[in-house]
Amino acid sequence: MNFGQSIESGFSNYFNFKSRSSRSEFWFFQLFLFIASVVVGLADGIITSTLGIPLFLQAIWGLFTFIPSISIAVRRLHDIDKSGWWLLLHIILLFGSIVLFIFHIKNTQGPNKYGEGPLKPKENT
Repeated sequence: MNFGQSIESGFSNYFNFKSRSSRSEFWFFQLFLFIASVVVGLADGIITSTLGIPLFLQAIWGLFTFIPSISIAVRRLHDIDKSGWWLLLHIILLFGSIVLFIFHIKNTQGPNKYGEGPLKPKENT
């Protein structure tokens, strides 16, 4: 999955907490969110300092991307045969983030209890 497809998939599966997502889908979407957050934050700061009126663009962006961020992280955990409840480890700051980082870089081949793998092997025809 390329960068553009990952962004499209991340937003088109806004409320999909049941299937799986590939590593490339997850990490490209995270990269997009990071880059977009920096751009929105800079724009918010420039506009606010120029006009003197806070527009809260960063807060609006955060609200807009909150659910898709959780959704894609849950689907990524499903790909390694883990429950989405593991995301609660983020509450336990450093330890939880390290464990989830390791989970997000792993992959499970073939189907698991959450469905077929997001990357099916190509058939020879």
